[in-house]
Amino acid sequence: MIRARRARIVATLGPASREASKVIELATAGADVFRVNFSHGTHADHAATIANVRAAEAAVGRPLAVLADLQGPKIRLGEFADRTVRLKPGQDFRLDTSHEPGDASRVGVPLVEVFAALAPGSDILLDDGRVRLKVRRCGPDFAETVVISGDQLSDHKGLNLPGHAIPVPALTPKDREDLAFALEQGVDWVALSFVQRASDMAELRQIVQGRAAVLAKIEKPAALEALDEILDLCEAVMVARGDLGVELNPEDVPVVQKALIRAARTRGIPVIVATQMLESMIHAPTPTRAEASDVAGAVYEGADAVMLSAETAAGEYPVEAVTIMNRILTRVELDPRWPELMAAEYPVEDADADALVAAAHRAAETASTACIAAFTTTGQTALRLARERPLQPTLALTPNLKTARKLALAWGVETRVVPALTDPEDLARVAVEQAVQTGLAAPGQRIIILAGLPMGSPGAANILRIAHTPRR
Repeated sequence: MIRARRARIVATLGPASREASKVIELATAGADVFRVNFSHGTHADHAATIANVRAAEAAVGRPLAVLADLQGPKIRLGEFADRTVRLKPGQDFRLDTSHEPGDASRVGVPLVEVFAALAPGSDILLDDGRVRLKVRRCGPDFAETVVISGDQLSDHKGLNLPGHAIPVPALTPKDREDLAFALEQGVDWVALSFVQRASDMAELRQIVQGRAAVLAKIEKPAALEALDEILDLCEAVMVARGDLGVELNPEDVPVVQKALIRAARTRGIPVIVATQMLESMIHAPTPTRAEASDVAGAVYEGADAVMLSAETAAGEYPVEAVTIMNRILTRVELDPRWPELMAAEYPVEDADADALVAAAHRAAETASTACIAAFTTTGQTALRLARERPLQPTLALTPNLKTARKLALAWGVETRVVPALTDPEDLARVAVEQAVQTGLAAPGQRIIILAGLPMGSPGAANILRIAHTPRR
């Protein structure tokens, strides 16, 4: 099933959507990648969910990717004796390492690393910024603060330290268990939450060892300071606007989003824009006009994918949310001004593969060209083409199902699994057959072919050919 759009949709699966029939409905409506959130649910739940995605793949006739999203070191408060407390602006409030239930004067924080990052004058945000504290005095295991704003707290609410890198490991013991399980299940992408430094991604890559593609979630200001180094070590990036928006001023979030998209596009790695895209659809069958504009804006900026979270995981209208997002993406790409916004934002590199891909893009601009067929083992040639943002579809042909699923996240890439080829003379035949079968090419149209020699060896594309579909 070919989508009439280039941008991709990531749908989070949860209680409202993880059943087999619902996953098929979501894929049919346009979802390309399915996110499994390891912050919630059991391993048994996740195993069943992943199995349902694999079944849906066969039902819709195209590769679907599974994205395992690790919880990461989300810092949370301890518990209160009465579950909920009322605070007053101007009152004193203490944070410490005690496990004793809290009250309106204090609460425990289970990580001493939090206090190591504090100094007098530091801001502390609780419950996604609903409560703001200012540090008056602090030590290695406590912080005496004053309440600046907010009036209520309850058990296990999140804690953020704007502008501070907290010295906690990127992978918690829970994350390590979840990661081992996800890799056993054969997930296609692994997302690391709360990335702060390049070493966080290096640690993840060391564990994964190529068994899945790795993705950095940018949701800490510290990550922005080390962005280049982080991007060097990841294969995709997510603009996670939820926690990022807690620690940044609201007016800064759109600017950061645009900068992250531009940085990812320059490097040629997929970028996902996430959080609150169609949040009103958790309880409503249609989005607000502002939400539709937000989704459209990400597409105009050239994001590879947009993501639905609670809208599909726990919302009342999961299929409708994917359907309307698909409609928004498709409509934007019909805008006559959209093509000029997709122009590559980087100079052609000197590497042979990049020069060849740029040449393929230019050769494909004629009206008679139906698509660009890229034979790829690892997916790198297809990703290079995605960076170019060609207006013609890219048909990635690979003998590796794992590669095909990984490319479900890539902008404008339609992927099919084909037998491994050993004879270069077979390239044109297979490319034409697949382009016609998928409906990407009509009789008499031109197909641009990219491949690498020797056949079947991982490496960059080094040949460009032109083929034509038969005329009837």
